[in-house]
Amino acid sequence: MLKTILSISGKPGLYKLVSQGKNMLIVESLTDKKRFPTYATDKITSLGDIAMFTNADDVPLKEVLVTISKKENGAAIAIDPKKATAQELQAYLGEVLPDFDRNRVHQSDIKKLISWYNLLVSCGMTDFEEKTEEKEKGKEEEKEA
Repeated sequence: MLKTILSISGKPGLYKLVSQGKNMLIVESLTDKKRFPTYATDKITSLGDIAMFTNADDVPLKEVLVTISKKENGAAIAIDPKKATAQELQAYLGEVLPDFDRNRVHQSDIKKLISWYNLLVSCGMTDFEEKTEEKEKGKEEEKEA
């Protein structure tokens, strides 16, 4: 699911990949459902390609979102990222990802993580791990056949 959810630099919110054209992508805003084209000049990042820095290895964003979802029981995070202090944000991420690299994960990264999670939950996208497990099971069944 996270592979088709995109972040576009310079534009607020998250976008769902709808279609691909010859030199563009058609995306739809998760908040207002408006569709528009994006081009190669736009910096577009799939949430499936993002990872959080830790002291050992980088942890995929999917795993961080799953951990947050379990901690919050699938509900939105109560912290307001715009009003929270740096200490509150780091303390929250420390609960979710205790080994995160405090030098490379900035306050803005934690704010973005919280706002993205809340946006995904408000749009009803809470199954961060289920679809990948289903695909893996399907691949295993194909190998057995």
